[in-house]
Amino acid sequence: MGNSTTGQFVTGQREREREDDRRGITGRRSLAGGKPAGTRRRGEPPPAGNEQAKTLRRILELNSRTEYLRRYLGNDFEISDHLDSSHLQSFFSSRVPLSSHRDIEPFIRRIADGEPSAGLLTGEKISMLSLSSGTTDGRQKLIPFTRFSSQATLEIFRLAAAFRSRVFPIRPKGKILEFIYSSKRYETNGGRIGTATTHWFASEEFKLRQSATQSFSCSPPEVIAAGDYRQSTYCHLLLGFLFSDEVEFVASTFAYSLVQAFSTLEQVWTDLCHDIRTGTLSSARVSSVKVRRAVLSLMARPDPDRAEKMKRICEELVNRDWAGAVRFLWPNAKYLYSIMTGSMIPYVEKLRHYAGGLPLVCADYGSTESWIGVNLAPLDPPEHTIFTVIPTFAYFEFIPLTKARYGACEEDDFEEGEAVPLDMVIVGQQYEVVLTTFTGLYRYRLGDMVEVSGFYKQTPQLKFICRRNLILTINIDKTTENDLQIVVEKALKLLQSHQAKAELVDFTSHAEAAGQPGHYVIYWEIKGSVSDQMLRDCCTEMDLGFADQGYVASRKTSSIGALELRIVGGGTFKKVMEYYIGNGAALSQFKTPRCTKNPSMLGILDFCTVKRFWSVAYC
Repeated sequence: MGNSTTGQFVTGQREREREDDRRGITGRRSLAGGKPAGTRRRGEPPPAGNEQAKTLRRILELNSRTEYLRRYLGNDFEISDHLDSSHLQSFFSSRVPLSSHRDIEPFIRRIADGEPSAGLLTGEKISMLSLSSGTTDGRQKLIPFTRFSSQATLEIFRLAAAFRSRVFPIRPKGKILEFIYSSKRYETNGGRIGTATTHWFASEEFKLRQSATQSFSCSPPEVIAAGDYRQSTYCHLLLGFLFSDEVEFVASTFAYSLVQAFSTLEQVWTDLCHDIRTGTLSSARVSSVKVRRAVLSLMARPDPDRAEKMKRICEELVNRDWAGAVRFLWPNAKYLYSIMTGSMIPYVEKLRHYAGGLPLVCADYGSTESWIGVNLAPLDPPEHTIFTVIPTFAYFEFIPLTKARYGACEEDDFEEGEAVPLDMVIVGQQYEVVLTTFTGLYRYRLGDMVEVSGFYKQTPQLKFICRRNLILTINIDKTTENDLQIVVEKALKLLQSHQAKAELVDFTSHAEAAGQPGHYVIYWEIKGSVSDQMLRDCCTEMDLGFADQGYVASRKTSSIGALELRIVGGGTFKKVMEYYIGNGAALSQFKTPRCTKNPSMLGILDFCTVKRFWSVAYC
């Protein structure tokens, strides 16, 4: 695993295209955009399928002797060079069962306790474990992190940057205003534990990324690794002001971090201008000695002219409610870049407000477990972003999901088919993603629901739908994160139609089953003024908006009670974020849970509730 295989895939694709050109192949292109339809020989796997077979073979060559795989493949399993790829894939899927984190957790615990890790999940030693944020289901998980993890991240950054530069050319050695954050890493007998982003920011590959993409962060490593997101954010903003004319684009891991940063800007801009004017750094804002030393070394001297310029811009932005802040403060910025799909969609409109017409470019599709796909169409708006699978990062399978007949499923409202390999997916079909990785996950159910929207050179392109396991349920109802997002959007349209001077800051939900009958609770934090009657109407609109048959039937028979809308005070979701960060999550990975059972989070929400409204639907 010393060399990344992503480059091999891209190079191979280019060589195939050049060979087609030399041979003079023309004519109708397939939907996949590769060779003309019908030119592939019978039985010949498509390029992506061929790459997948090679990827699986390589994973098994490295890891088939591990304790995990031996229990399924047997002690005498050997990979023959003559073994047909399709037979290898079918043999693997027939012998190794689908898995979840519960299946690898005992191995992770042994690694963390100091047992020699080589031979447990991977053939090589595992010295780092990635800590998930815990915002999906309230429980943090440990995932193996190896050198391959950093190498794959570097490769997808290179690939994505190459496609973005075609549309948004940037100046060599331009700067990125990046709102990125490390969290603390701690040692166990088996190695270091930290978030995946923290491991990445500390890696050699992260340093290489800047030279590889010819884009350099405004902030030094000390700011990224400050360990206090407030101090880091202030310094990110300060250095963004200092290098305002050099910033080529503005970025973060998640859209949430960008919104938080710009919200902070609204509060601290006067301090930022003062620090630039005097060539100092506010001790009230930044107390870390290491961070202060690093930032002051970049400031060099007082800059009253720049401070006055930024002050005038900010004063104008205050009058504009900060609309177009990015365009005015960083005049050479080409776009905003972060993950904006799934649970980040609610922040997109606020980002558009700050962007002032600059494009919002969605970052690539990955998880703590693995990178999955790259965004090859940076001009597409976040709502329509699709991701092209990189078939060398992992071996992918897909579980077909079909909307269940009423009452047919126990866990959610989808019936599952048999998992299929990457080259057998169908356009328009929805699937759950399954991963087999170089880092010790085998037929691992990621829990992500995607839809195949097309192909790029025989490689599937995916639209992210939602997380499968985030559901509200009381009775026979099964409401997904996507369902919840839809009803909230309906209520927001109702607000907009009445020109209410308010915006939704954030939201989450909970299935309240303590009383009888149980009911859904949706929490809103609102900025601005809106009447109580309008909030009641929004509550009823959401209740009527849930389309799940089980929910509708249960509401009509009163086996589920009326929807409750709870309005929480300003800053409540910031307290929620601080709770998660205080428990090990990094701001770079934080996502507001759209559905929660976490007692501590519910305690914060209920303590901060200022108003309650009940739906009058189905009365």
